[in-house]
Amino acid sequence: MHKEVPNTVFHDCVIVGKSLNGQTFRPSDWAERVCGHLATFRNRRIYYSSLLRPAVIDGTKCIIVNASLEKLHPKVYQMVMDFSRTNQLQVR
Repeated sequence: MHKEVPNTVFHDCVIVGKSLNGQTFRPSDWAERVCGHLATFRNRRIYYSSLLRPAVIDGTKCIIVNASLEKLHPKVYQMVMDFSRTNQLQVR
């Protein structure tokens, strides 16, 4: 039986490193730079937040934006979404 999801439930979104016209976004480390806003460093290693993390999906650099980011860090969320709009990146 299919369970209906209430309208108040938010899902993660993915910002894909391709422009709306399909070109690969540069520089190649863009996702790590953006996700660095919530990253921490321990023992000379970077640890990305579960709220904002880089990923590679189907060979393309992406950012996975946790739905909770907007509520917990609204300024970071706004910056990330403005970045995607300014650079005309695909958002899923």
